[in-house]
Amino acid sequence: MSMAKLYLVAGWLALALVAFVTLAPIYDRPTIAPAHIEHFAAFFALGLMFMLAYPNRIILVFLVVVGSAVTLEAAQLLTPDRHGRPLDALVKILGAICGIALMALARIIARAASSSSQD
Repeated sequence: MSMAKLYLVAGWLALALVAFVTLAPIYDRPTIAPAHIEHFAAFFALGLMFMLAYPNRIILVFLVVVGSAVTLEAAQLLTPDRHGRPLDALVKILGAICGIALMALARIIARAASSSSQD
């Protein structure tokens, strides 16, 4: 399997896992850190993975990852033991944007280093 396909599969599987954990009953939700740190980290990782999976489609990545953050937070309002909060959505969105931005910046730096080494 090529690295591109691996990133693609990893990104979508990670999103499915985040969706499951977000919408599962609260007692089934694993906890490894304070909630806002987990939220930020999960969507940061999704931003990174989707940027690796779709390297030249930053708008698509933004729409998928940030859209998932908002959609999943809103979907929690439909579950009896979960709650959707604007602050939680904001933390997830910030994590997504930071992950996307970091990967975009890394790509810009790599291109600049590559072009300067060819000179």
